[in-house]
Amino acid sequence: MKKAVLSLSGGMDSTSLLIHLLANDYEVKVYSFDYGQKHRVELERAWRNIQYLRSQGFLIAYQVIDLKSVFNESKSALTSTTKVPEGHYAEENMKATVVENRNAIFASIIFSKALSWANETKKDVKICLAIHSGDHAIYPDCRPEFRDALNHAFKIGNWNSERVDFYLPYIEGNKKSILEDCSDCCVRLDLDFSLIMRDTNTCYNPDEQGRSCGKCGSCVERVEAFIHAGLQDPITYQEPWKVIKDNVISVLNKKN
Repeated sequence: MKKAVLSLSGGMDSTSLLIHLLANDYEVKVYSFDYGQKHRVELERAWRNIQYLRSQGFLIAYQVIDLKSVFNESKSALTSTTKVPEGHYAEENMKATVVENRNAIFASIIFSKALSWANETKKDVKICLAIHSGDHAIYPDCRPEFRDALNHAFKIGNWNSERVDFYLPYIEGNKKSILEDCSDCCVRLDLDFSLIMRDTNTCYNPDEQGRSCGKCGSCVERVEAFIHAGLQDPITYQEPWKVIKDNVISVLNKKN
């Protein structure tokens, strides 16, 4: 089997990518990061999906890596008492959700895991990221030039690094096409798409019950994707789906 290492946040995109990899005959090692995020319900949802997939016969290696001490001085709205902003990612206030150098640290760990596996097995290993065309300029560590610079540094800083490369199947797509791909792959694998999506978290500001707010930038994009795909989101929001849907349409209309 082909080999892949995946960073799984527990959100819609990376969960869809996990299903995509299984449908395309990859053996997958999965890593999640506990970095002190206020929305750590995403880790609980990720674990539920790992358990579900294992119950369906998929042998998936999974580990949660504790990075809380690395980011304990960050004042990001995702890791501190700073309020999570509402609205669309196009708005300036969304910069409050940036966590300093987070993706560089994640990427370095994932590359190390992939290269160790490649050296152990003498096989090529793919690093899989759910990067898509909608990734935002407000996150400097999501920009292609940053990713390419990191990859170059990893390549020249390690022996046998030619065994590790990126696999980015969603790079030209968007959240709607990611949903559609996940749905198609679930059909191929005889998996329950709604159950898998229900056990994801995209929200940056869930309540104590784990219900999504429907108002932060991340929620707005998720709801928009479900609207465009003609689907109802199976996760639980703090308000009824129709209210959430109408609110997001209003936000999108203001943006346009």
